[in-house]
Amino acid sequence: MKTFKRILLGLLAVLAILILLIPLSIFGDALVGGSRIEKLTNTTIPGVNGAPDVRAYVAVPEGEGPFPTVIMIHEFFGLNESVTSKADLLAKEGYVVIAPDTFRGQTTPLIPRAIYLVSTTDQEEVYADLDSVYAWLETQSNVDAGRIAIAGFCYGGRVSLLYSLRNTGLAATVVFYGSSETDPEILKNLPGPVLGIFGGADQSIPLEDVDALENGLEAAGIPHQISVYDRQPHAFMLDAEAVQTDPVQTKAWNEMLAFLETNLKLKTSSTEPKPEGISYIPAFPWKYYALLVYEHAFGSGNHHH
Repeated sequence: MKTFKRILLGLLAVLAILILLIPLSIFGDALVGGSRIEKLTNTTIPGVNGAPDVRAYVAVPEGEGPFPTVIMIHEFFGLNESVTSKADLLAKEGYVVIAPDTFRGQTTPLIPRAIYLVSTTDQEEVYADLDSVYAWLETQSNVDAGRIAIAGFCYGGRVSLLYSLRNTGLAATVVFYGSSETDPEILKNLPGPVLGIFGGADQSIPLEDVDALENGLEAAGIPHQISVYDRQPHAFMLDAEAVQTDPVQTKAWNEMLAFLETNLKLKTSSTEPKPEGISYIPAFPWKYYALLVYEHAFGSGNHHH
């Protein structure tokens, strides 16, 4: 009986420590998140319509523009070296790539902090910051304003699709394993083709959800290309080095390059007036992020972005 009590007390002590450590880790990590962003970014984008300035990493290809351009949105960890390295890699293909910080000064390697950031970030503020980024791109001499696409990973994949509903000036949308809207009545407002890339072993985005997205795009009449990579977990696209050395990541990356080649690089810049978009803010997908935490902490999802 005494042994049982000691074991129980030990387990309770460990639980108490974990409960204490989680908020402490969130608080402590918040103190250094801003300094990480300063080191990761190289450009300050002026805010428009009263929004604050936006920090971003910009990668520019060699040669003379104007170039087709991709707005690249980070995962729920925030802007980090994984994203900036992929921005550099994509820029070598002849694209200006801008990776903005949509968490307004914060990034983290910790799952509890990542969940805190994504759940407390106002979607309207994300839209406002991306409006600032897009407005800035339209003024840059090396950017072809008629050929701007958006691509994102995880949280960024979801943001990419939602922002495309708002900004109909975007030429194409790329979603890497992001929880997506599936209602055809909503999806019909997308301004251009969609590429969706998902992992077959991703427990946070079941295959039936991927099918629902594909069916929704089909019903909405939106050109699309949806691919599922067998046995791949959530967040299987890591950094530039892994993209160039792992055969599956290379294949997925090349699929994006082919999509962008067709729908952005070879696209003729249009001067036609842009239709109105919709500012759509769905309910926060708690189930998706709960499954995402499990996927990263205990499942097959990659822990390092």
